[in-house]
Amino acid sequence: MENITFNLTELHKHGTAFFEFLALRKRFFVDQLGWEIPHDNDVEMDQYDNPKAYYSLALKDGKVVGGIRAMATTAQWGSHTYMLRDAMAGKLIGIPEDIIPESEAAVNPSVWEATRIVISDELETAAERAECLSLVFDGAVAQAKGQGATDIIALCPPVFARTMRQLGYPAQIIGDPYVNLHDNRRYVAMKGKLSGVRAKPAKSATEAKETEAPRTAVSEAAA
Repeated sequence: MENITFNLTELHKHGTAFFEFLALRKRFFVDQLGWEIPHDNDVEMDQYDNPKAYYSLALKDGKVVGGIRAMATTAQWGSHTYMLRDAMAGKLIGIPEDIIPESEAAVNPSVWEATRIVISDELETAAERAECLSLVFDGAVAQAKGQGATDIIALCPPVFARTMRQLGYPAQIIGDPYVNLHDNRRYVAMKGKLSGVRAKPAKSATEAKETEAPRTAVSEAAA
């Protein structure tokens, strides 16, 4: 597997990779989880896929098998900022307005938000999923740290805190969990440090089995 990173100004360098990522998101979030979010027959795309967003994708044999979207908490595009802050402002149906404490609602270039993490079902082994997750996080972290970020926040299943610690990214819960009304799964906000850490793929089958890399997403759906 390999990693590619880009923003909207660099789409032309990577062929159909961005479209493939949107299609993978549609298959997972819409077709599998049943989220009621903007999509058509082919792709899922929302208001946070804008010029402020950065993308980190994993490719296997030239095909997108995983990805993540990230942006600084200073991002502003029209009436939208970043997902967790917009949820607190009551702009996103289904995410509680008290999803994180007011003290964690950063507008700071050193804090980035990760959303829409997804891993393809085509990656069937724990080792492959761990490698994929590690690659996309390494890429996103490199982008964020390159612009001065030291922390990253995300909304994800509670198990992801343990998963990210195992991959080398210390994460802590910063809010109360809630149950998503579309898929009946629990999600919670968490925050991780980027300074001095780097995700590492599992080195053996045994290590891979111990590292949970679920086919899931960090971010909750935007209305």
